[in-house]
Amino acid sequence: MDTLTGTWHPLRAELDGELAPKEALDAMRLILSDDHYRVKFGREVSDQGAWSATQESTGWQLTLVGKKGVNAGRTLPAIAQLRGDRLRICFGLNGQRPNEFTGAANSGCYLVNYRREIGNPSGSAAA
Repeated sequence: MDTLTGTWHPLRAELDGELAPKEALDAMRLILSDDHYRVKFGREVSDQGAWSATQESTGWQLTLVGKKGVNAGRTLPAIAQLRGDRLRICFGLNGQRPNEFTGAANSGCYLVNYRREIGNPSGSAAA
């Protein structure tokens, strides 16, 4: 999991075939540290909880369990690929782990492409 920890800035996000606005992406950060995650918009934490990951031959299987915020009480299975400072995550908002990386209409998935923030490779600094 250490390779996934850090502060991640979204570059592109798609939900139900719609791209997220640039302004929302610019304000958002995903912070993965040890077994906790936080999603921040500006200085506000909108979502936080626990996460776990298993590395597979084709990438990663993630599971996020919301404790506070917009996903409190929800379990979000996901798949992920890490290449250098780029992380692609497809969240199964319908509670099912995705089989492919898509955010297309009626997929039940939220697809996000992130870039690791420079100067914070391990997520140890407060973000």
